[in-house]
This record gives sequence, structure tokens and C-alpha cells, in this order.
Amino acid sequence: MKKFGFIIISLVLIVGCGGPGVQEVIDDGPFEAEWESLQGHDDPEWFMDAKFGIYTHWGVYSVPEFGNEWYPKWMYAKGYEHRVRGNYYDHHVKTYGDPLKFGYKDLVPMFKAEKFDADEWAQLFKDSGAKFAGPVGEHHDGFSMWDSDVNAWNAMDMGPRRDIVGELGKAVKSREMKYIVSLHHARKWWFYEPSYDLGDGVDTRDVRYAGPGKIYPTPHKQAPGYQKIGGDAPDDAYMEEWLAKTIEVIDKYDPDILWFDSGLAKEKFWRGRTEEFNEYKKEFMAYYYNKAAKDGKEVVVNYKHEDFPKGSAIIDIERGRMDTLTDYPWLTDTAVGMKSWSYVKNPKYKNTDALIDVLVDIVSKNGCLLLNIGPKPDGSIPVEMKETLLGMGRWLEINGEGIYGTRPWKKYGEGPTGYEGGHFKESQESIYVAEDIRFTTKGDVLYAIALDWPGEEMVIKSLRANEKAFGDIKEIRMLGHEGKLEFSREVDGLVVKMPDSKPCANAFTVKIVLK
Repeated sequence: MKKFGFIIISLVLIVGCGGPGVQEVIDDGPFEAEWESLQGHDDPEWFMDAKFGIYTHWGVYSVPEFGNEWYPKWMYAKGYEHRVRGNYYDHHVKTYGDPLKFGYKDLVPMFKAEKFDADEWAQLFKDSGAKFAGPVGEHHDGFSMWDSDVNAWNAMDMGPRRDIVGELGKAVKSREMKYIVSLHHARKWWFYEPSYDLGDGVDTRDVRYAGPGKIYPTPHKQAPGYQKIGGDAPDDAYMEEWLAKTIEVIDKYDPDILWFDSGLAKEKFWRGRTEEFNEYKKEFMAYYYNKAAKDGKEVVVNYKHEDFPKGSAIIDIERGRMDTLTDYPWLTDTAVGMKSWSYVKNPKYKNTDALIDVLVDIVSKNGCLLLNIGPKPDGSIPVEMKETLLGMGRWLEINGEGIYGTRPWKKYGEGPTGYEGGHFKESQESIYVAEDIRFTTKGDVLYAIALDWPGEEMVIKSLRANEKAFGDIKEIRMLGHEGKLEFSREVDGLVVKMPDSKPCANAFTVKIVLK
């Protein structure tokens, strides 16, 4: 079974977990480091019950408050200008000077996190109705937000000099939420992208700083002097470091969810070494699943595109969702911010109504929502973001019965508003109307959630009088409203008389109890 045993030996030496060795955990567990075995891992019921989580894009890239979290890449791309986010290089020169003299590494001391309060964050997430929460552990820039023995470029040894992942993990778990850590470090090899005009002296290509030491420049097509070139494929040391960091997070912080950004299976990135990297991925997953089984807990791995085989983990769709009901659980990750995942000045935020409608639509199709916020560089969370999250919490306090612990009905919903699946154009405000209704179920109850106020009557076409697959109705209520609602089964649908006043500000949940 073992093909890369040397990896495990190096990991034991690097991580020094103090408990059973990595290889021992794999050998003693129910899962082998082979895809067929790993595809036998069951999706935890708690994840399918949770429905809603929050994570945070926050790191050194937050300091400039410009563009987005890809600042460390585009600050070196002279001549490149994003149509929405602007010219990173020009901004850097005006604000800090020549990036060859004041590079990305020089932003690290400015990332002080002086207002970061893990308990304040975790309580906000709890009050927002999240059932799981956590940070971006490491983004593409290679800066680990934990106390790392593997990576010297980390938040404990420089910048804030605090174990961000550790502090937030304790705060989240103490409030009975599951803990998620997202890892984006697979793409670091090619991330820093200077254009050729800048020369070869870019400081982030120094192994002591952000770069892994063998970065090859791949200037953007819009940059002056662009020419398509080749480059070295990621080497064994790079793959071993990817695995060592991942194992370190598992051993030190015991996350319930590990979420991976894309890039784990792109042939254009791994350049003929995709199958070799697959061995490292299987090692990680076998260790994580077997360690969890030994500890008596259930864990989740999230991935994008085809980075892991279907069934071995739970797929995530970035800023998108399924267009129909699925027979397997899935995840959407999206952001409160319209332009960026990290904090930027003059941001555009989605409102609470739009986000609640997205949550309801996702849940009706057997999905869960992971919502991102971008704290300011000092660790404070913008007031607008707090208000948005707390608005979701107030809605879930009333309507959560129709969200948490539910399962899909035979159809996800009805109504005129639709879109194609996958990535979609997001809106700051809700695009849905009262006729857009989404369904969830729990026991002998069907929840019909109208995504706007129906007025005097709510007509549910899917429950018309001749719908034989639907049983007799015992009673109908609206969550947040006292008393039963009048109803009748008509040829055109189930007609439910609405209360005189709205029980909440956003989507409205009708609870249909069957006899």
C-alpha cells in the first residue's frame, strides 16, 4: 500500500506530534491511503444538519486594504490593471514605493492584529447562527496564520506574533461550534507573478520570505513584455511541505473541517507530476480520517472542481451553487463582500436579505453555506459586516427550525427566478420574488419558505389539490407567528392566508404539518 513512506518519516520528524506516528495512525485505521478506500468515508450527519458556517480571509494581504487577497501577486505585475479592482502595482508604488525595494515581506511588520479578539469573533459567529466557523489558515502567499514548526514564515514568529488559528479554535469550540480551517497553500509555487520589466530581484522569490525558493515567473498576458514560458514543476520538497503543513494543522488544532482551495489537481500547475502529488493527498486524507476515527469524531474535507475523487470528500462551489436538487451534500463558499474576500477600502457588501435567500436556496438543494468576511488589518470586523451577520442570526433565531437539521423534499422549490448552476453573477440585493418558494423537510413537517412577502395569500403550486403524493394536512403555521393559519387545497395550489403582520424582515417560513 505504501508508496511514499519517506514522506511519513519526514513528517514525524518535522511535526513531532508526541503521539502515535503518522504511519502508525494510517496502518491502524479503517482507511487505506487509496482512493477506493477513502471513498468509503461517510459524510457526517452533523455537517448535513449544520447548514451554515463562517470563515475569514485575513492576513498580511489585508494590510494594503486594496484590490483583494491576491495583492502579493499583482503588486509586482507592472502594467496590469484589473477592470474592477484597479492597478495594484501603481497603488503599491504610490503608497509604499518600488516593490523591489519595499516588497511583500515588508508588509509583514505592519500586520499587527492589535484589535484581534478571538472570543469577540467567535461570539459574533455564534450570534449570527453559524454552526461551524474558523480562519483561512494559509493563503497563496505562504504565510501561516498559526504557530508553525514547519514554516518559519508564520504569525507566531513575525507580524502579530500570535497563534491566530490556535486562539480562534479555542474560542469557536468553547461555544459548541465545529471548527473549520481553510488551506490555500498548494498554489504558492506559481503565485508570485512579476512581469519581466521588474527584473530578477523580486524579494518574494527569496526562500526566507514568501516564496518556496523555486518560483518561476509567469507574467500576466496584459503585462508589458509578456511572453509565454515554461518552468520547473513543483519538486518533492514542495509537496512534502504541503503535506507537513496540513498534518501540523490537524495535530495541533484538531479541526472538524479542512477546506482546500483549488489547484490540487491542475495539470498546467503540476506539469506532469499530478499523479505524484496524488500520493501526498491520499496520505493526508487517510491520516485525517483514521485519526478522527481513533478519536471517536467525524470530520469533513471540502474540495473544488475535481481535486479529490467524488465520494472521498464534499465538493465546494466558489461563489456559485447547484441549479437543482442533488442526492449528495455539497457546499457553497461565498463572501459578504462583492469585490474581494479580504478587507478593502470603499467596499461593496451584499445585504442580509440577499444572503438569506441564497442560504435558503442552497439548503433546499441539499447544500450548506460557508460565508466569508474580511476583517480589517488590525483584527476589527467592519460594522457593516457585523450588522449583516447579526441580521442573519435574527432571521435564523425565528426560522432556523426550517433550516437546521432539515433534509430536501422531492423537489427543491418553485417560482420564476432561476439560473444555470456553477459560478453565478452575485447581486448586492435579493433577486427573488414572493412566488419563489423553497422546500425543506423534517419528520412529518414540510417547510415552504417564500423568498419575499406573499401579501394576503401564499399560493404553493406544488401542493395543489390533485397532488396525490402529498398527504393530508393537519395544520399550517408560520414561524415567528402565534396561531394557526387558514388554508385550502385548490386546483391551482395550496392557498395559505398570511398573518396581518410580518414575523420577520426577510424570507418567510410556512410550517405544514401532515396528519
